[in-house]
Amino acid sequence: MKKIYILPIAASILIGALSFQKSGDFKIEKYFAINGHTKFSGGVAGGKTGAPGEQNCTACHTGTPQDGTTENNLTVLSGVTPITAYVPGTTYSVALMMTSSPAKKGFQATALTSSGVMAGTFTGTAGNTAINTASSKSYANHTATSNTNATSLWGWSWTAPSLDMGDITFYVATNKTNSSTTTAGDVIYLSQHVITSTLGLVEQTDNQSNFTVGYSQENNSVVLSFTTLSVGEMLLNLVDMNGRSVFHSELGTAQIGQNNQSIALPSDLKNGIYIANFFVNNKAMSAKIMIQK
Repeated sequence: MKKIYILPIAASILIGALSFQKSGDFKIEKYFAINGHTKFSGGVAGGKTGAPGEQNCTACHTGTPQDGTTENNLTVLSGVTPITAYVPGTTYSVALMMTSSPAKKGFQATALTSSGVMAGTFTGTAGNTAINTASSKSYANHTATSNTNATSLWGWSWTAPSLDMGDITFYVATNKTNSSTTTAGDVIYLSQHVITSTLGLVEQTDNQSNFTVGYSQENNSVVLSFTTLSVGEMLLNLVDMNGRSVFHSELGTAQIGQNNQSIALPSDLKNGIYIANFFVNNKAMSAKIMIQK
């Protein structure tokens, strides 16, 4: 399985450069309006990411695509925390930077399921990242003001599919240009970054963590019990049987050893069967729970 690559130093730069809002979206704090991609005004037609069945930037720029594993640094974040597994229906921030920080650059990215279907939705960032669609897929692109080294990174929002779609792959194509007025002399980098399915981790993590979950009718609360060998931030996401997220709560820091948590639920939450997805430092634990008030 391909992995998502996150360089520790680069991830620190990314997190420090982002200003996150409560909605989960973020804005780029600093970029300069400099003349951009003149032919496409910063955005190109979809289908140039190198995904299966797609072209890449060499459709317009001469050269041979290169392995972008180390050049294309893509990070998906929940708040300021990089994640490797998604929760259905949750909105995340995506940050992309080129390690070499070329003077002139561009990119296109999409997120697809294993069957090649668009996974979730993209929302752009004004002046930094534009979103276009083609063949029922969404594509994030640089803009006319974000294709120089004055922009340290590109950022946009990704809302995961409302249902668990298995592993999702972000396909990325970047262009390291030589700032000439022709399409010759550019270098194209292609990479793939996989965000795994939370439910695909359940069997492994449940057995290792002695994870149990229940419902307290008296307190209208979810009661959790688990064991962990590391300190980490805790997160609970409650999902209904249609894959919709109905409740989300950050719970503070877990301690090494046995942990017990009681989390009050909204009074208007309907009776029914739900899936409690619980995370400690992005390690996923999950189990079904019945709420009967």
